[in-house]
This record gives sequence, C-alpha cells and structure tokens, in this order.
Amino acid sequence: MRRPLRHCDDSPKTPFTHATWRREFPATAISVPEAREWVGSPLSVGVPSPFLDDVLLLLSEVVTNAITHSNAAHTVGGQVAVRITRTGATVRVEVIDAGSTITAPAVRAPTLDDDGGRGLWLVDLLAEEWGFHRDETGGSVWFRLAERD
Repeated sequence: MRRPLRHCDDSPKTPFTHATWRREFPATAISVPEAREWVGSPLSVGVPSPFLDDVLLLLSEVVTNAITHSNAAHTVGGQVAVRITRTGATVRVEVIDAGSTITAPAVRAPTLDDDGGRGLWLVDLLAEEWGFHRDETGGSVWFRLAERD
C-alpha cells in the first residue's frame, strides 16, 4: 500500500537565533516593496508584529534614500544591496549603494508641510543606533533595532 503524499513545508517553525541574509535589488522605486517583502519573510517567524513593522518601516526609508540620493539610480544597472542580521532579539539592517559625491546621510527636522525628508529622522527616532559608512566603492547606511519587553 502506498503512503499518501504529505505537503512539505520548508518554512522555519522556530525563530532564528542568529542568521544573516543578503540580496541585491535594482536601484528603482519598485525595489522598495520588494525589499520589504523579502526582509519580512524570514523575520515573520518569531518576531512580534510591532517590532517587524518598525524594521520594515525603517528599511523602506533607507532603501528609498539609497535609490533617491546615491549614484546607484543614475548608473546603468545600478543596484542597492540589503543585508539583514538577526541575533537573538536584535535585528541589524544595512543598505549598501553606489554612494554619492554630493550628499551624505544626515538627519533633518522636517516641517509639517514637507513632502519628504523624514527617512533618517524616523531611523534616528526608532533605532537603537544607526550610522553610515562611505568609501571609494560606495556607501552604506545601517540601523539596529532590539525587541522590547
């Protein structure tokens, strides 16, 4: 007698205690929701929804900034890379791009009438810590969030 086929679900059932993922995206606006979906998938296991919402919000802001302000969007085939590391109750996100020769990441205080300019302000407000790095190959902005009790 043949055994019935069972559905095989490869998705993890327990939270990751330490894992790192990296992926490159085209430096276009469509990559923002794609990056959110990609990051949300592995973190959806074992991460509280409000914490995941904060990670995805800040990810969206930093990827948007990389596409808007770096040289990646102005280069044929330009890319932004997202690296995410989960260590226990902490998530670190880094967005790597082609850098910019005319601007550097900076927090600014937006007014109520501003259409934009809240990205790093939100990162500064919600992240445990954040920073940026720039060299001759490009730049990166990173932030770290920790789950709160």
